[in-house]
Amino acid sequence: MSEKIQKVLARAGHGSRRELEALIKAGRVSINGQVAKLGERLEDESAVIRIDGHTVSGKASEEVVCRVLAYYKPEGELCTRNDPEGRRTVFDRLPKIRGSRWISVGRLDANTSGLLLFTTDGELANRLMHPSRQVEREYLVRVFGEINEDKVKNVVRGVKLEDGMARFEDVVYAGGEGMNHTFYVAINEGRNREVRRLWESQDTTVSRLKRVRYGDIYLDKKLPRGGWKELDLTEVNYLRTLVELPAEKETMLDLDANNTSRQRERSRSQKIRRAVKRHEERANAPKGRSNQQKRQKPNTRGTTTNEAGAPPKGSANKAKPKPGSRKPNNGRPSKPSKPRTRI
Repeated sequence: MSEKIQKVLARAGHGSRRELEALIKAGRVSINGQVAKLGERLEDESAVIRIDGHTVSGKASEEVVCRVLAYYKPEGELCTRNDPEGRRTVFDRLPKIRGSRWISVGRLDANTSGLLLFTTDGELANRLMHPSRQVEREYLVRVFGEINEDKVKNVVRGVKLEDGMARFEDVVYAGGEGMNHTFYVAINEGRNREVRRLWESQDTTVSRLKRVRYGDIYLDKKLPRGGWKELDLTEVNYLRTLVELPAEKETMLDLDANNTSRQRERSRSQKIRRAVKRHEERANAPKGRSNQQKRQKPNTRGTTTNEAGAPPKGSANKAKPKPGSRKPNNGRPSKPSKPRTRI
């Protein structure tokens, strides 16, 4: 039975269906030398498929293990693979893998922090994102403005937005002071800026938004901002069962029987924190010396040099001694001082 090309490529781990549909629309996918069309079905399993001119396989390798990462996205990072302006993206910190790539399960706005899932299985990512699956997401949201019972009832009953009706499945008040109020809200969809738009429809403004749960996968309190951890086999199979996919039998996690669960968790946490620290050091490191600085050589005492490091014509190689100073032994010039190192 033939399948749509985006579904075949997603199952093979070349991206989510949404990403692949965008590639097909842009004319970047071809089948046997012909540009693929959106909705086109793959009739021949031996067909040559190319993405951006590179041949890819339409078959999912049986040896590839479905992996899932839970990432603590900080504010300011973009949910894109490449940014023309060179800004930070959520993919910058993720561990490198061979033979596959990480696929984002949905997106979070640049100003939104919290739990973001990544997987190597394109079909799993697509099903978790699809509105028909009704996978619940929970957010911690701080709202600025006047809040009353009627406004809370409105966002629970449903509000008509530009792209249709939207509502929160649940709203729990978590405290506040003055005009700032904090809520936990649950929603079953992942439409663009949906949580913010729902509150804005009630003449309030979201000043902070953080995702704390996706299905029954919670943001680990021990996870630092910018840190990630790989889900174990039980958690991966929970997500797969949630969207009616067969369970995995293997995991890439180190399950050494000689180590206790607590030791493994501590070691994993230390590795993550070191990785986050290294990434921050690389991102904040000053750029290399300018070309002008590289051309200049440190001057020795009493000697002037030009850009090439050679003394100017007519100048003496040794400096004249100051009155009252000791003469060099045996009439030899004193050793040049060591150049100072700029820190």
